[in-house]
Amino acid sequence: MYWISAPRMETQTGTENVRFNLLTDMADPQMEASAGPELMEEGEPLLSNLDIFLFSLIVGLFVYWVVFRKKTEAIPEFKKLETPETSFIEKMKKTGKNIVVFYGSQTGTAEEFANRLSKDAQRYGMKGMAADPEEYDMSELSRLKEIDNSLAIFCMATYGEGDPTDNAQDFYDWLQEGDADLDGLNYTVFSLGNKTYEHYNAMGKYVDKRLSELGAKRIFDLGLGDDDGNLEEDFVSWREQFWPAVCEHFGVEATGEESSIRQYELKVHEDLNMNKIYTGELGRLKSFENQKPPFDSKNPFLAPVTVNRKLNKGGDRHLMHLELDITGSKIRYESGDHVAVYPTNDATIVNRLGEVLGVDLDTVISLNNLDEESNKKHPFPCPTTYRTALTHYLDITNSPRTNVLYELAQYASDPKDQENMRKMASSSPEGKALYQSWVLDSCRNILAILEDLPSLRPPIDHLCELLPRLQARYYSIASSSKVHPNSIHICAVVVEYKTKTGRTNKGVATNWLKSKVPTDNGHKATVPMYIRKSQFRLPFKASNPVIMIGPGTGIAPFMGFIQERAWLREQGKEVGETVLYFGCRHKNEDFLYQEELEAFEKEGVLTRLNVAFSRDQEHKVYVQHQLKNNKEAVWRQIHTDNAHIYICGDARNMARDVQTTFYEIAEELGGMMHTQAVDYIKKLMTKGRYSQDVWS
Repeated sequence: MYWISAPRMETQTGTENVRFNLLTDMADPQMEASAGPELMEEGEPLLSNLDIFLFSLIVGLFVYWVVFRKKTEAIPEFKKLETPETSFIEKMKKTGKNIVVFYGSQTGTAEEFANRLSKDAQRYGMKGMAADPEEYDMSELSRLKEIDNSLAIFCMATYGEGDPTDNAQDFYDWLQEGDADLDGLNYTVFSLGNKTYEHYNAMGKYVDKRLSELGAKRIFDLGLGDDDGNLEEDFVSWREQFWPAVCEHFGVEATGEESSIRQYELKVHEDLNMNKIYTGELGRLKSFENQKPPFDSKNPFLAPVTVNRKLNKGGDRHLMHLELDITGSKIRYESGDHVAVYPTNDATIVNRLGEVLGVDLDTVISLNNLDEESNKKHPFPCPTTYRTALTHYLDITNSPRTNVLYELAQYASDPKDQENMRKMASSSPEGKALYQSWVLDSCRNILAILEDLPSLRPPIDHLCELLPRLQARYYSIASSSKVHPNSIHICAVVVEYKTKTGRTNKGVATNWLKSKVPTDNGHKATVPMYIRKSQFRLPFKASNPVIMIGPGTGIAPFMGFIQERAWLREQGKEVGETVLYFGCRHKNEDFLYQEELEAFEKEGVLTRLNVAFSRDQEHKVYVQHQLKNNKEAVWRQIHTDNAHIYICGDARNMARDVQTTFYEIAEELGGMMHTQAVDYIKKLMTKGRYSQDVWS
């Protein structure tokens, strides 16, 4: 899913162009017509027209063959383009597989779980494959019964307000619109979600229910993973009950094989042309000027940074405002959309990993899939170096999941370390508690684990195979395309904190963005980015009032909303009340966009600016308290004037407390019972009048 243009594609494209030009030149009737008469006008030709044509054809084919051969000879075997097989049924038949694990993944976790389940199958005498539903014809699910003891597993994450992930959108649409007969299909679903969101695990629940409605047979209960709690623990517990159920259903037994199962094979390259090695640098392989739209997750736009300024006036945090230039990119966005950026890891951590493992990070390697039929030939673009893989492709800063600890345990020379690592990967109460305290609560990443377990020194290639991919980070866009059509604004807080072990952990993307300062020496700082559409939208009728609630960096989308309402006023449109509830710690420290917001209020764009400074007085004051203080106006706007409510920021505390405040206002001023108030707010959500853009 990375954005680097492969050298193989440039080479292959050149070959295709040569082939196309030669064939079209030879077949051009105008060329043939003009060539013949010129020869005839000189008198009797030495060769007949047929001879000339045949001679030209032979010469042309010879030239084409020479060019084509030279092109292809320059392409290593693993660089030849292949058309992915869109039939997962044929692929399973060809490779003797009977389990397929589909994943709907936005941040890589569902894909990671799918890979673990497909590898598990081998321990039960079965063969599995992980599959991206976007790459296959999902109507073939009805044919899976053609394979003996077949099973389809779905690891489905929910994105945003109950939406499918990008790669599962087509599958979701097919399930909704289709009327397939899935009788004979065995399936189960593990769902990934977060309880702080209103539509908890909506996608997984829908897939589970819809497959059953279409006649498929559920062979094990729907699993619900909660990222607000411990998603890893939820998955491990479900998985440990799932496989015995599979064994019972199909009458198979575990092989007892508990050793590590490698998915990739290491190949070290000694004398490879440096032009054929992935370095993770988009600019080296594809010039800035030659970027081709459309831009998306597989082809991000390299946007120059034009502004990077600190927003807060004081305090111990760094809040920043960045502006990305999208001039000439044909990228379009709407207020409320998200911008995804691809960061790189801190070189200090990468270098330290090399030191601890005692390896030359600049060794050129490939990790080749042992399953030659797999669409995924490598875990990341290859050939590359360990340094590039650890810098651009792998997640080295998050706490590793239990399966990584289990696989690495075999490399610990101290039996006690080995025992503890395997215990943390188990579902025993002691193991869960140890993993929670030693890994999660202590925020240990893979480097910290290696430093604190001196006996653990795994081969770096296996470590690179096990670590999950470094994912794009999403930010609510802090600008309106009506006002800034060639610019995208980001508002973010730089993450940096001390762990229980005394280490300083830094957020990957925010610290990387902080360093992206425009320079004057001709070199532009750039950010690979693309747009993800959102349902977080201003009302269609500008005359509808809006109530925006966004403390801290939750202000981001509302800067775009306010800019757009100001633009609509300038166009002579009737614009309804525009009310903002913003919260920060101290007025003189982190009142973000203070000058802009006060100017908008002075101009009448903002009907009312309500700010809660939580720590400027003895008792804490938050946005929900300001809402309660204005309850009469809030109730009138909602109940009488059809106001739209928007909430952006922390899901775990703020969004929940704000929702409770709306319940209380409806109870008090609407004369409702609590259950009626809850139903009232839920109806607003259904109508699109209560929208949230929240994170935990």
